[in-house]
Amino acid sequence: MPWKNWSAERLGLALAILAALGFSFKAIFVKLAYAVPQAVPVDSVTLLCLRMAFSVPVFAWVGWRASRQLAPLSGRDWLAIVALGLLGYYGASILDFIGLQYITASLERLILFTYPTLTIVIGVLFMGKRASRREMGALLLSYAGIGLAFAHDLQIAGDTRAVFLGAGFVFGSAVSYAFYQAGSEPAIRRLGAARFTALAMLVSTGATLLHFMVSQPVGALVQPAPVYLHALGMAVFSTVLPVFMTSAAIRRIGAAQTALVGTLGPILTIFFGCWLLDEPLSWPQMAGAALVLAGVLLISKRGSPVAPRQGNASEGPSQVAVPRHSA
Repeated sequence: MPWKNWSAERLGLALAILAALGFSFKAIFVKLAYAVPQAVPVDSVTLLCLRMAFSVPVFAWVGWRASRQLAPLSGRDWLAIVALGLLGYYGASILDFIGLQYITASLERLILFTYPTLTIVIGVLFMGKRASRREMGALLLSYAGIGLAFAHDLQIAGDTRAVFLGAGFVFGSAVSYAFYQAGSEPAIRRLGAARFTALAMLVSTGATLLHFMVSQPVGALVQPAPVYLHALGMAVFSTVLPVFMTSAAIRRIGAAQTALVGTLGPILTIFFGCWLLDEPLSWPQMAGAALVLAGVLLISKRGSPVAPRQGNASEGPSQVAVPRHSA
């Protein structure tokens, strides 16, 4: 196999690109599942339930491996895990899935990609931090880009109310994920990335199943085969594999470089949305994407927005980085 002879840097770069590809394809899987012909299209809660059911066994196994020789969790640790699991994997995901019923995958990815700048706003408003000029510039660039992309969707949409509604849900998803990111850093330092991520996934899976049980009949789980395939693809290729690839990339090229490669995500989503979903492409949309990416790049230069570098290249897969843009 040719990659066995690659340098650590080259392999790390390839893994980071594949992870960005996987994360960016999540919105495509969702839109494809919604488009499967049937009398009543699959709803967001059922689709999220299927995604979590397919992906959580892997994270449960990883969490069990990571916790075998560690001290029991305190009440404070469990409180943090429950709160952050509800914010990051349940709250952000359900809002995102609902929003994708109304807006294009391209606009969704751009709005969701503003979570690093939202994390700064949360730090200023709730944690007593101060924003630098660089960070304020990043905020202005990012939201100017969102404005351009939003104007593009309004122009092509037959129902402007749907665009506003969908963008509102996805922005709520980005806010929820930003709160998760802001709170996960101290939790990861105490518990370790693998243990925290796996337990947060279990909490969010429980919340998703509870949401499904109180809002949907059990028969809603009976779906055409293509819906199951899209949900399985989302779980494997846009959740589990990108998480492990991100972890492996961080170990080889560092968190900062991995995060920079991750900025390919919105561009890839726009490309796949145009290719597979026939979403229109325009210069204002591309300009908006460029502004959002410029804002995120400004943020990344002040420090890594993802989990810190973990160990060395010989460590096993129990070291799992926090997923980026994976709501």
